[in-house]
Amino acid sequence: MFETLTQRLTRTLDAIRGQGRLTEDQINTAARELRMALLEADVALPVVKSFIERIRSRALGAEITASLTPGQAFLKVVQQALTEALGGTAEPLNLRAQPPVVILMAGLQGSGKTTTTAKLARRLKEEDKKSVMVVSCDVYRPAAIEQLRIVGGQVGVTVFPSEVGQNPVDIARAALAEARKQYADVLIVDTAGRTTVDTEMMSEISALHAALSPTETLFVVDSMTGQDAANTARAFADAIELTGVVLTKVDGDSRGGAALSVRTVTGRPIKFLGVGEKTDKLEVFHPDRIATRIIGQGDVLSLIEETTRKVDADKAQKLAKKLTSKRGFDLADYREQMQQMQSLGSFESIIEKLPGGAQMQAQLKNVNAEKEIGRTVAIINSMTAQERKFPDLLKASRKRRIAAGAGVEVQEVNKLLRQFDTTRDLMKKMAGGGMAKLMRRFGGKLPPGLLPR
Repeated sequence: MFETLTQRLTRTLDAIRGQGRLTEDQINTAARELRMALLEADVALPVVKSFIERIRSRALGAEITASLTPGQAFLKVVQQALTEALGGTAEPLNLRAQPPVVILMAGLQGSGKTTTTAKLARRLKEEDKKSVMVVSCDVYRPAAIEQLRIVGGQVGVTVFPSEVGQNPVDIARAALAEARKQYADVLIVDTAGRTTVDTEMMSEISALHAALSPTETLFVVDSMTGQDAANTARAFADAIELTGVVLTKVDGDSRGGAALSVRTVTGRPIKFLGVGEKTDKLEVFHPDRIATRIIGQGDVLSLIEETTRKVDADKAQKLAKKLTSKRGFDLADYREQMQQMQSLGSFESIIEKLPGGAQMQAQLKNVNAEKEIGRTVAIINSMTAQERKFPDLLKASRKRRIAAGAGVEVQEVNKLLRQFDTTRDLMKKMAGGGMAKLMRRFGGKLPPGLLPR
């Protein structure tokens, strides 16, 4: 996410970060580079103009010229302007209304409304401990109704039945009545979309909005549509009162322009990001954290929160003890770490949340990290328990047997053992409180040998 924008901004900011003083010409040059970076990221032109003007006026003011470190001060100005453009602070869903709280999902066909409905239902059920009912009012596509029935069942929420040919408003009213009868906390209403904005779709969504008086009306938009996302958002905002935006398919969007454009055009907060196909891939949108990620400073807070949710705390505690014990870190532990990483999602999504993530991603450009992790686990699975515990036992004959069992060449086994040695050394240093020194030493790059070249 934001890969193109981050790389361009990082180059621009690096050029002035170490300056002892900044001249007006340098600030103007940096502003032009920022402008080009935003346009390349497909940010809407009016948004770019207002954003750059805000940065120039602040950068030419006393807060930069009076600073002892003007390069760092300029970086702070860019970060603050990005945070403001993205909304300032995270705005959660309003769940304080009288139940059932109605959430209306709006957007074009193919934007990801149905998938997002299931993701949101799962999040409300698991994290907010709410009882949730979902209903599809897309009576034009049988596949949409069936899709919601399947994914709703997968996440364990109640799915109110609907059929092609029924009136969408009648379905919505019946679902609301049933939600009240079942004392559901939340009712999420999935609506029909079209490939483009048209009068019929807007009339239908307006009728649903009037009939339900939803507490939340979320505009779901494909982030990969760039400036078109802003145009579509404006059309929906004119038709109904939106309360928030959900950006989908963010994991496939390297530009990131939709986030800045949609927030500015609608004046409504981005509440969630869809960062993958699975139903747990829905992140809360934190403008300040996204801003630091865009300028290459990472998003460590989100990474910590995600790790806390998904990593087994007991296993992590046992590993910490092993690192300081005589027994130490072995190949079984290494496999456990690989499997824990798989539970966190794609390796790229982890890397981009670390400071200097853009440089690390450049190193991983030609590496399929998920495939490499799967291969690593397969090789370790081919070892005996004793071999995992004592890697020094692995001589030529054992390596040949392990390679045959995992379906790889002996070179792959040797490569794994080198990576394991590198990781074990790093783990020992981190256990000894050397994390900060390690980060400074590698300067935003992956340690050599940690992943295949």
